[in-house]
Amino acid sequence: MKFQVNSSVLAEAVAWTARVLPGRPALPVLSGLLIEAADDLYVSAFDYDVSARAQIDADVAEPGRVLIPGRVLVEITKSLPDRPVEIARSGAEAVLRCGSLEYSLLTLPDEDFPNLPLMPPKIGAVGGGVFAAAVGHVAAAASRDETLPMLTGIRVDIDGVQVTMAATDRYRIAAEDFLWHPERQDERHGVVVPARVLVEVARALRGGEVSIGLGENIAGFSSHGRTTTVRLLDEQFIDYRSRLSQQWAIHADLAVAPFVEAVKRVALVAERNTAVRLAFAQDHVRIQAGGAEIGRGTEIIEAELAGDDIQIAFQPHYLLDGLNGVETERVRLYMDSPTRPALITGEGDSGFRYLVMSLRLT
Repeated sequence: MKFQVNSSVLAEAVAWTARVLPGRPALPVLSGLLIEAADDLYVSAFDYDVSARAQIDADVAEPGRVLIPGRVLVEITKSLPDRPVEIARSGAEAVLRCGSLEYSLLTLPDEDFPNLPLMPPKIGAVGGGVFAAAVGHVAAAASRDETLPMLTGIRVDIDGVQVTMAATDRYRIAAEDFLWHPERQDERHGVVVPARVLVEVARALRGGEVSIGLGENIAGFSSHGRTTTVRLLDEQFIDYRSRLSQQWAIHADLAVAPFVEAVKRVALVAERNTAVRLAFAQDHVRIQAGGAEIGRGTEIIEAELAGDDIQIAFQPHYLLDGLNGVETERVRLYMDSPTRPALITGEGDSGFRYLVMSLRLT
């Protein structure tokens, strides 16, 4: 095997693929990046649950493949000078040359590297920006507790041209609707994708159009020569729709940016695991936090209230996660009582909904 490629193009492909390398690989070969030279160049990684493959242009003199330790290759390629790179296999070594720089890298046995899953059949496509925004808005609510795998995922429900993503950690539910381009108008699917993988995919593929494929127990995402596949979680999930569609006796409208900044300022004196308290009146909300150990903070901002005055409290970062998902200029909080959850949405039909548990007032 022997090929030549632009150093920055190689470095970008290697870095993108290496993001799925396992921290503690089950087998030594899974710590490697597989480089295959054919008509084009392919850089791949796989840990049996997630695969990543990048396709780039290269001048291939001799087709072949080589498996190089991934972390080492990332560090080397990102430090290369802006010159063409040549990689050639020589026995048990891969020789990398860039100008006068040369590395001879011990390789891993590529014959032991598992076959990558194929990209499953395409079911539709969506703009990378829309996809990334939706994932970013709901992923904050996904659980990090690996003992409950279902809650570490993002539920993706597809109904024709509409997609809904949802996540929960039992203390809040985040959901967002968006439109996409299905391959068939009667597409109906409901799957749960690991949130950490979907976040990485969204971040990496936010430019251009993202093609989405589904197969038996696998999902695939592809854009501009970059493909990721991931094993799906159990499709069981809570009935989030019913919890987000209840009736509310009270709602308050506020400008998002001043509200976020005020919560951040007041929360600076919030003690660990204590609440930010919101006291809504007809034309304002009083935001308070703090206690005996640090001190107290209070700020008042404008708010429009429909319904009775109400005091309600939330964990600061839970509240801010919900507000960060609102992309409109104003936010609406739906409330019933100080002891029941509240619903955060953007103004109009924004598609974003965030249900968050309240804390007992003290």
